[in-house]
Amino acid sequence: MELAHSLLLNEEAYNQLGEFQKAEFIFEWLQFLEKLLPVTSKADIRENQKKLVEQLTSLLNNSPGPPTRRLVAKNLAVLYSTGDTFSVYQTIDKCNELIRSKDDSPSYLPTKLAAVVCLGYLYKKLGRILGNSFTDTVGNVLKAMKNAESQGRYEIMLSLQNILNGLGAAAIPCHRDIYKAARSCLTDRSMAVRCAAAKCLLELQNEAVFMWSTDLDSVVTLCFKSFEGSNYDVRLAVSKLLGMVLARALTSKQTTASTRHNFRRISLEEVMELLGTGFLRGSCGFLRASGDILKGTSSVSRDVRVGVTQAYVVFVSTLGARWLERNFSAFLSHILDLVSQSHPKAIQSQMDAIGCRRCVSFILRATVGGLLGEKAQIAAAKEICQAIWKLKKVVDAAMSDSNLETRISTTDVTASQHVLVCALQELGSLIHGLGTTAAPLLQDSSTGVLEAVISVILHPSISVRLTAAWCLRCIAVALPSYVSLLLDRCIERLSALKSSPEAVTGYSFAVAALLGAVKHSPLGIPHGKGKVIMTVAEDLLCSASQNSRISLQRTQAGWLLIAALMTLGPAVVQHHLPRMLLLWKCIFPSSPKDLETEKTRGDSFTWQVTLEGRAGALCAIKSFVSHCAGLLTDEVVQRLLLPLPSAVDLLTQLSSIYKSYGNSLKTSSTVFRHKLYELLAVLPPKTYEGSFCAVLKELVADLTVPDSQIDASTFLLPPLCHENDLLLLGPLLQETDHRFIEEQLLLGNSIAGGSLEYDPYSIYEKVAKGDSVPKPLPPGLSVISAATRLFGVMFSHVAESHRLQVLEQLLNSIKQTKGSRQQIVQLNVVSAFSTSLKHLANCKGSLGPEEVRRSALTLVMGALESNNPLLRCAAAECLARLAQVVSDSAFTAGLAQVSFDKLKSARDVVSRTGHSLALGCLYRYLGGIGSTQHLNACVGILYTLSQDSTSPDVQAWALHSLSLIVDLAGPLYHVHVEPTLSLVLMLLLTVPPAYAEVHQSLGRCLNALITTLGPELQGSSTTVSALRTSCLLGCAVMQDNPDCLVQAQAISCLQQLHMFAPRHVNLSSLVNLCSSYLLLRRAVVACLRQLVQREAAEVSEYAVALVKESREDFTPAGVNIREIGLEGALLGLLDKELDQRLCQDIKETLTHMLTSMAVEKLSFWLKLCKDVLAASADFNTVASVDTTQEEETAKVDDASVLTSDSDERFHPFSNPRWSTRVFAAECVCKIISQCENAGSAHFDITLAQERKQRDSRDDFLVLHLADLIRMAFMAATDHSDQLRLSGLQTLLIVVRKFAAVPEPEFPGHVILEQYQANVGAALRPAFAPETPPDVTAKACQVCSAWIASGVVSDLNDLRRVHQLLVSSLVKVQAGKEAQSQQYSESTSTMEILAVLKAWAEVYIVAVEKQKNQRDAHNHCLKIANPAEESYRDVTSSASGLLDLVQADLGTLSKLWLAALQDFALLTLPSEYASQLPAEGGTFYTAETIENARPHYYHSWALILYATALWLTSTGFIVVDPDEGVNNLSRPVTPTTMCQDSSTRPLVKSPEDVNTDRFHLILGISVEFLCSPRSDAAMENIIACLRALQALFDVPWPRSKIGGDQELGVELLNVLHRLILTRESPDIQLAALEVVRLILFASQEHVKEKRRSAEVDDGAAEKETLPEFGEGKDTGGLVPGKSLVFATLELCVCILVRQLPQLNPKLTCSPAVQSGKHLLLSEDGSRLVAAALVILSDVPAICSPEGSVSVLPTILYLIIGVLKQTAVKLRDGQLPLTVAASLQALKGLLSSPMARAEKSRTAWTDLLRSALVTVLDCWDQVDGLLQELDEVSLLTAITVFVMSTSPEVTTIECLQKRCIEKFKVTLDSKDSLVQYKCYQLLHSIFQHPNKTVSYPYIHSLAPSIVRKLQETEKAKPENAAELQVIQEGIKVVTALTATAEEEHRAHLVACLLPILISFLLDENALVSATNSAKNLHEFALQNLMQIGPQYSSVFKKLMASSPTMKARLESAVKGNQESIKVKTAKHAKNPGKSSSIQLKTNFL
Repeated sequence: MELAHSLLLNEEAYNQLGEFQKAEFIFEWLQFLEKLLPVTSKADIRENQKKLVEQLTSLLNNSPGPPTRRLVAKNLAVLYSTGDTFSVYQTIDKCNELIRSKDDSPSYLPTKLAAVVCLGYLYKKLGRILGNSFTDTVGNVLKAMKNAESQGRYEIMLSLQNILNGLGAAAIPCHRDIYKAARSCLTDRSMAVRCAAAKCLLELQNEAVFMWSTDLDSVVTLCFKSFEGSNYDVRLAVSKLLGMVLARALTSKQTTASTRHNFRRISLEEVMELLGTGFLRGSCGFLRASGDILKGTSSVSRDVRVGVTQAYVVFVSTLGARWLERNFSAFLSHILDLVSQSHPKAIQSQMDAIGCRRCVSFILRATVGGLLGEKAQIAAAKEICQAIWKLKKVVDAAMSDSNLETRISTTDVTASQHVLVCALQELGSLIHGLGTTAAPLLQDSSTGVLEAVISVILHPSISVRLTAAWCLRCIAVALPSYVSLLLDRCIERLSALKSSPEAVTGYSFAVAALLGAVKHSPLGIPHGKGKVIMTVAEDLLCSASQNSRISLQRTQAGWLLIAALMTLGPAVVQHHLPRMLLLWKCIFPSSPKDLETEKTRGDSFTWQVTLEGRAGALCAIKSFVSHCAGLLTDEVVQRLLLPLPSAVDLLTQLSSIYKSYGNSLKTSSTVFRHKLYELLAVLPPKTYEGSFCAVLKELVADLTVPDSQIDASTFLLPPLCHENDLLLLGPLLQETDHRFIEEQLLLGNSIAGGSLEYDPYSIYEKVAKGDSVPKPLPPGLSVISAATRLFGVMFSHVAESHRLQVLEQLLNSIKQTKGSRQQIVQLNVVSAFSTSLKHLANCKGSLGPEEVRRSALTLVMGALESNNPLLRCAAAECLARLAQVVSDSAFTAGLAQVSFDKLKSARDVVSRTGHSLALGCLYRYLGGIGSTQHLNACVGILYTLSQDSTSPDVQAWALHSLSLIVDLAGPLYHVHVEPTLSLVLMLLLTVPPAYAEVHQSLGRCLNALITTLGPELQGSSTTVSALRTSCLLGCAVMQDNPDCLVQAQAISCLQQLHMFAPRHVNLSSLVNLCSSYLLLRRAVVACLRQLVQREAAEVSEYAVALVKESREDFTPAGVNIREIGLEGALLGLLDKELDQRLCQDIKETLTHMLTSMAVEKLSFWLKLCKDVLAASADFNTVASVDTTQEEETAKVDDASVLTSDSDERFHPFSNPRWSTRVFAAECVCKIISQCENAGSAHFDITLAQERKQRDSRDDFLVLHLADLIRMAFMAATDHSDQLRLSGLQTLLIVVRKFAAVPEPEFPGHVILEQYQANVGAALRPAFAPETPPDVTAKACQVCSAWIASGVVSDLNDLRRVHQLLVSSLVKVQAGKEAQSQQYSESTSTMEILAVLKAWAEVYIVAVEKQKNQRDAHNHCLKIANPAEESYRDVTSSASGLLDLVQADLGTLSKLWLAALQDFALLTLPSEYASQLPAEGGTFYTAETIENARPHYYHSWALILYATALWLTSTGFIVVDPDEGVNNLSRPVTPTTMCQDSSTRPLVKSPEDVNTDRFHLILGISVEFLCSPRSDAAMENIIACLRALQALFDVPWPRSKIGGDQELGVELLNVLHRLILTRESPDIQLAALEVVRLILFASQEHVKEKRRSAEVDDGAAEKETLPEFGEGKDTGGLVPGKSLVFATLELCVCILVRQLPQLNPKLTCSPAVQSGKHLLLSEDGSRLVAAALVILSDVPAICSPEGSVSVLPTILYLIIGVLKQTAVKLRDGQLPLTVAASLQALKGLLSSPMARAEKSRTAWTDLLRSALVTVLDCWDQVDGLLQELDEVSLLTAITVFVMSTSPEVTTIECLQKRCIEKFKVTLDSKDSLVQYKCYQLLHSIFQHPNKTVSYPYIHSLAPSIVRKLQETEKAKPENAAELQVIQEGIKVVTALTATAEEEHRAHLVACLLPILISFLLDENALVSATNSAKNLHEFALQNLMQIGPQYSSVFKKLMASSPTMKARLESAVKGNQESIKVKTAKHAKNPGKSSSIQLKTNFL
């Protein structure tokens, strides 16, 4: 194929190819040429032009296929437009010649067509350059059309369209001729030709004025005719033409002289009149209509009516939203008039009426719902309301004359019914779409929406009453705050007007509809409403028999209410269950005898009432079973089943009753059947096995009723076919934008589709997906569909023997009928049988023996050859399911063989299509039939069928089947891939475009082939690249196809290719977002979604570039993609699109784009979101608030935030819907989180500004803070509640993320401070009384975050927001009784808990701040106190915040405790349910317990922490005086929970109250920490641990836990488990802190016991003291009971997790042998340090024997940590872990247990071993010595020497080794090590016990002195060496002090010469280094001190050595002057070194 990539055709390569490859080669070359020509230089083109033209024109004679001819034409046109044009006339002549040719053979046809196409493109591209030649061309083409066949007519029309397009106004001379030709084509029998003609006329009307002036009427009539017998594509094309022409006629301003005389402006009324005529009278024209009306025959054909409906929509859309707003009232009255009484013909039968109503509803939905923004929609709703009021008056007038004889005929009343139904439906849909934005509309009393709707509930027509009820339901779903209000109103009217039949049905419908709305409303209704409704329903049922006039209505109403009540779910229903079961039991006769007496007694009316009532009861029970599955216990099921046999008996008797009483019972008996079947289908079949036979008999009868004339195929079969197979049956069964009206064309002429009045019980059910209103089918049809469903369930459960009889019976009944009836019976039977196979397959059942299979097969095979394509499709699927159920390979092979044989012999389309599909379906359920032989046979047959060009149907079905096999045969198919691909390509290049269905099947084949090839497509071998090229070629052909569904296929093929081989796919022609085909838009967006996941930026840039280049707009009207990019275009589409799936895909695409690009294109994204949000309903811009002025009142601050509307013209988005705005607000939150991941500069204004200055392209979020606040503010103050929630969420995120960002211009302030007023203004409306609770709850969260963030330090400013929380608190205090009865009780739980949680958060922050400041304050005092004033300010703000809370703390603490008690009750396991208080808790009611749970789970943790803090702050001292009689509605404490109120103590002692509170907090914490769900938030766990810390911070709770060892152990085990399961260091540290406090509590307890024991016993009996602490006198610790053991377990867990080498098991394994030291992370070090602190405290809670048991473990761990982490750090600092282990060691060694007489010896032995271990550390690491830190080890030795009793370390061998270590270290080269070593020796030398210190002094002092003496020669080089010398001198000086008298003189004599040797003379002093000078001063100072102390020795020495004396004197003299200054300096110097010593002094 690469050879095809050249400017001229490579003829050499071309000629070597086979016939089919030539076509492919040509197409590839033409495609390449199309891309190449526009970018080739003109010179090159002119050079090759002649040859190229020859090559291209020669191709015309080669009979090219449709795609090839189009490309040839395009290339010729481009060639002439860029090159020279002089030879163009020859080409045109040549084309004309080809067209004139007399050759009519089929083989010559492609050449003629190619010539036609060529002319079209030449004129389109070159236009007027071609001068007058066009007249001949057009004449020639039109002449050719006279005897052309359909393909020719099709191409000629499209060519004429192109010619007109190119010539524009120049073509006026031919307009009439073309018009005439197109007219005839517009009613052509070929649909494709009609579409082409419509496109041609659409092009024509741009210039041909007569079409929309003089000939307008005839154009309109012509269009109506064209609609007759049309398909979906024709209706789309012609309605577009009709709508555009009429819009043009209305808006044109034609003033040219030639046409002025016969041109009249046409008015809107006339245009509407024209369309209305078509709608009402169809295509019979204006004249003949009157005659037809007289004869009373004509009924408008449905396709005309549907076409006209679409034309209305096009007409309005063309004129646009502004026009519609201005002319809405005229438009509305015309549209409603279409179904009014002024045109009785249109609505003479119920069916017609339903059809017309649907059309009218569609027009209103598509225009009002699709075009108008929210403001305009509200205005439209008001207009509709006015219309309803007008109609209401007419009805009232008619009804008021009821007492007179002159009562107006009922026609007037019923006449208004259809208009009212349409108006109410649209009003409901409008309000439903507006959501809470519609609140102002309903509050507007002048419109009176609710009054209007409620007043119509009493209309005499049942369909109006039902629609009014539905409208109320829409209002309730949109505005949850109205549900309760409307319910109350309707129930009240229902009770008041019990005696009016209209009122009883109307209001019961309304109540049922409102109950159906409750589950869509998150806020619910008060629980008590259920009780009221149940009472009303019972009352209606009981009083039904009192008054025969309304008994029917009352019965129906009563059961309807009960059925609707069931939808509220188990929580409500369980309270009314006994009453309902009683009613259910009573409605059926209790025995067969009673039924017999009923039959003898009744008359027609009583039977009607009885059947209605029983049908209602069945419906209520079905509703119960479907909505309250949780209540179906065995007992309830038994009670439900009691009346069933009686119901089945009645079912069997129905036909005889019907015979006796005639037609009046027809409907009610059908409804009874339907409801019984529905109920049985949802009950478990096992439960009614006894009735199987009777019911099956009835089912068979229903399915085979010979008098049934209704063809129900279109709603019975589609669910039974596979969705992919339905694509074969044309666009009617596919999802389109016009599905709502197109549906009626699907159903036979006898049914118009569903409507509410057919089944009032559907009013409370959930609407099917995609419908706006429930559309139950007529009873006759619903019975059949219910029967097929039930048959499916029962057939799979009956005995196999019984199955055979049933099948035989069904087959006989099919045989006995004839003609169309036979088809109907066959259809019902097949759908029932198919359903049963589905059930059998699901429950893995078997079908039965051979005979059953045979009958089943006969049944299915019969249907496989039916004339109804839908039935064939279902039969093929049924056959495959049959094979699946039988699952026997021989049987399956047999089935396939039957089809093979049929296909070989049959020639008729029907059997060929059916059996070819059957072959594909068989593969679907058997996952490849295994054998390759079978596969080869299938493929061979399908190849042959797919080339049968005589029947496109056979081709389409065969190819579809082939695509199934390709898809399902898996790897077996690889052999066939190449031939199949060639076949597909060949067909794509040759099948005429008019056969769209063949192309669609080809597309599915290509898709399946690409999937089969999969990732192999990436390969680079020649075969693979050939396959890839073929696939791409196929896609290219399909993309050029005029059929949109084929284009959609092409896109999904490209999408697949892109997934497998992204480098090779060029997705340039994708972005067509405004097709009128839903499936194409879906395909485009789905593909985009995939693309942007990989390369969002490229896609986005590409889209904009494409628009700039091509200047075609492929986006919805009015969207300028150049400005707002693809992202903006998608947002615009999201706003206009109504299809849910498409919207979901658009959202996902945008989210992917946002995640990958928002950070780079920050301003762009923020501007997009801001534009969407700013185009909000009430205000368009928000001025920033001037924060400098202080606002006095709240009002000023609100007013200054909002400004007036700005000009709307600047908005790229006009009036976006609230859902789009919500999405934009969510996008803002996502952008913030993306920036958070992108880096800190986004949240640091200084850094952001710096980087922005460096590179202005950089962009940072913090620079857009004002916009973020403004967007959050706009959203939070909108009318829409959803948007308010999103806005508050955005605000919350902004506050949390930016709270700490400082304001660089005002140090000490933060950047958010300037937005106080905005935040206040955004929050205030959420606390208004009428705000829904979920919004208030969210706002509370924002309030607490704002206060806690510390942004505002000034209390006066804080008070504004604080005040909002206070107001909520007041509401909470009012308790349960004061709650509004508007929403469910659980919503008030939500609101109360949100308020309490918000207060808790504020309180926690206030306490923490105060604590931090206290610490800081103490720290300040330690250092010095320079900053008193500033410190005071800070404190004041913290304590101020605390003061704010303090005022309400008394109330809060009670509420918090109450909430915690509720939570504790709710967490009890279900087995304690019986013990819960009957009336619920403080803040929840017993009925709403399930709904309340999540709210408690959401907020308990912070409340718990706050309560713990409050209790610790009072120290458990304060107990409220009124605690016993709490002022809440009910005090519940866990201890009083199960007692009867009479036995409760009235007032408890403070101790009891405290104990309760303590156990409450502890219990909740332990319960939660025991098993935190894996999704439990980190914050909750940490809050819980902090609460425990706070609790144990005060003595009283510590004494409780210290005294109760079991409790302590349990808590430790829980914490251990938590540490094991949670990796977070924060959680682990918090847990360790709790452990430390528990241990501390236990220590206190042990100390207290020891102390009291000593006090009690006196010192006398010291010997017999009982041993306190664990281990008693045996030293044993019991795991599970021992606190020590639990503590050790926990610490080991932490230590081993951080330092695996500590685990002795691991140490032996090679993995850890390396001995490398680990440097722990900072968190790790902190954890280890915390664990060590705990370890060293353990012995304190042991008895002496116990301490001996644990000591080895503790020592092992401490020394282990020391060993593992003692690594040298550069600055000589000790690692944190080492410091901790030394500290722990010191604590341990100085433990009193080491000296206690019982444990002393054991301790001594163990400590010696430990010392040996430390000493051994040195020897182990011979090679690694440099790593190990000697200082740490020496310090450890020193700790041993200093802290233990002498007998531990004075053993000779140990002492020697220790001294050895010091010796080695003294000789260290590292001065720092030497220095530390001196320091340590200093402390040892001063040890009070001489046996310890002397050996060290004897061994080490001489070498120290020697070292100092050596220093005389080598002066110190640097500060470190100087330090060493100074420290050495200090050691010797100290030694001198401690020495005995007789030795002291010797020492002084050694020391003085050394000191004097450090002195310098005056000259040397000047030039000396710093360290030498310092040493000089240090020595001098020491000499000054020593001299006076030991004066005798000093004098002696001076006398004996004059040099020394001289040296000293000169130094003293030289320094006399400066000595004072120096001394001062020196006084400071030791201080410095000692501060270091403080840190590391472990001795």
